[in-house]
Amino acid sequence: MEAFEQFKTMFDQKVGGGTRAPRGDVRAAVLALLLEKPMHGYQIIAEIGERSGGSWKPSPGSVYPTLQMLTDEGLLKAEESGGRKTYSLTDEGRFAAEAEADKPAPWETSGSRESARGGGLPKAGLDLAQAAAQVGRTGSPEQVKEAVAVLEEARRKLYSILAQD
Repeated sequence: MEAFEQFKTMFDQKVGGGTRAPRGDVRAAVLALLLEKPMHGYQIIAEIGERSGGSWKPSPGSVYPTLQMLTDEGLLKAEESGGRKTYSLTDEGRFAAEAEADKPAPWETSGSRESARGGGLPKAGLDLAQAAAQVGRTGSPEQVKEAVAVLEEARRKLYSILAQD
């Protein structure tokens, strides 16, 4: 598992990655989502992750303070139901969200580095690394040998893509 974490860190650095987005993007994302329907914090986090294709999943530590800040600004109201706060836009919040509605959705631009440099490539690379790590942990010697051959072939194919005009 340590090798996987090292690979992930290295991959994120080389591809320009990580999944962190500026705080303003969280604000814009919250307003855009709540323009569609009321949601609670976890729904907002999950929806951003889904709409970004997994390239951006804001942490609760960025979403919940943003929700509180927008509530303090009078753009959101919170209603407690079943032990959860569900947030919805106030009239002022709806006006602010609609003013931004003509811009690309934040989850479409959150991975601008990823978009410019390969779309879902970081996620695909990490998924491949996880599968390779699983084979390394639980596979038989023959399975490991076969997996090495597959990875070497994948590496060759990736370089051949770069060689094309």
